[in-house]
Amino acid sequence: MSRKPQPLKSIGSLLLVGAGKMGGAMLDGWLARGLNPKKLVVIEPQPGKAVQALTRRGLKLNPKGKAGEASAIVIAVKPQSAPDAVPPLRPYVGKTTLVLSIMAGRTLRFLEQSLSPGTAIVRAMPNTPAAIGRGISVAVANAKVSARQRKLAGDLLAAIGKVEWAGDETLMDAVTALSGSGPAYIFLLAEAMTKAGIATGLPADLAARLARETVAGSGELLHRSELDAATLRQNVTSPGGTTAAALEVLMGPGGFEELLTRAIAAATRRSRELAG
Repeated sequence: MSRKPQPLKSIGSLLLVGAGKMGGAMLDGWLARGLNPKKLVVIEPQPGKAVQALTRRGLKLNPKGKAGEASAIVIAVKPQSAPDAVPPLRPYVGKTTLVLSIMAGRTLRFLEQSLSPGTAIVRAMPNTPAAIGRGISVAVANAKVSARQRKLAGDLLAAIGKVEWAGDETLMDAVTALSGSGPAYIFLLAEAMTKAGIATGLPADLAARLARETVAGSGELLHRSELDAATLRQNVTSPGGTTAAALEVLMGPGGFEELLTRAIAAATRRSRELAG
């Protein structure tokens, strides 16, 4: 269940490993929630200007020596970098340290084997709308995570959007396929609508604007409305009208729902393959 985001002023030291797009979005969210840059340590071989500028406010960037045990470590590197990036973090892990990983496909077992025995670990899958604070993350914890650490993980993730918890790690492959990869499906929808509009005779620039604003506006309506998606769809559809004619195609045999079901099943299988 989603929680109301909490201020992060009371957090202890925080180590962020990887300050790329997703790590950078989390960093921005934490600062907006009141986290003091002096409590932040960032390990990033190619830091952007924004991260470098934060060193003037006390952020420690790529410290030469051990910076001490951290209250929380957030791992936001690419999954293929994990074998090299994760084991060196052991000196930062204390008895009460929470490790939060947002690496796709890297399991709790992998993280447990790469870090100190008994480490409290949360694995999470966010998605790209995190860049504007509108993402959704699904998290799963190992048995070492306390109630306090679970709350901390939720607060850290809430800085980039809503948070859901899963009790079974095997669900993470389907989560990756649905919400992790999901933004690409929405962008493809806008892309396909644009091409379809052009095919019916609309100027390309007008078709692109209409598709973009229709997808964005409909998403915002779904976000704000208390109605479910099916009801909102029905409310747009007049019997025998233009929308109904289109939906007969989209909802017919081999249509939109069947294609998405196959697509998400394929993404789920691939996630399992990548996780080993």
